[in-house]
Amino acid sequence: MPLLSSTGLCNKMLDTGSLKSIMANGFIHVYNSTLANIPATADDAINPAVHTLLLTVYGDGISDGLNLGTAAGRAIGKAAGETWAGTVLASGNAVFFRYVAPGDTGAASTTEARQQGRVGVSGAELNISSLALVSGNTQAVNFASISLPG
Repeated sequence: MPLLSSTGLCNKMLDTGSLKSIMANGFIHVYNSTLANIPATADDAINPAVHTLLLTVYGDGISDGLNLGTAAGRAIGKAAGETWAGTVLASGNAVFFRYVAPGDTGAASTTEARQQGRVGVSGAELNISSLALVSGNTQAVNFASISLPG
């Protein structure tokens, strides 16, 4: 699965702003699910019956939203000084994630700004040290890079 951008994110980037400003103070939600039940698009709803929220990643590891830094080489990553991490909410295997703007409810939407992709230990859109997350542990995201095609 490539990194999927929602209709809302694409329209906002084309119309009113940058990825950096649109996603300012957003969050990364990491879910467990079967591969067959991953939402087909970033516009689709999160269904708590089949998508278990395992982790929310914060800019300070506790409660602050995530911010992106300065773009270079057609890519943008974490803002300097932020420690992207969160406490695992439920044990399970990480399968996919959503990077969402503040206030996103997870409902089906063509106006919410979101990105969605796979979670892996390498070669995925979000790479973490282990897919097996354990409730109560801290999980960090040490590196982030979002790029646009040429």
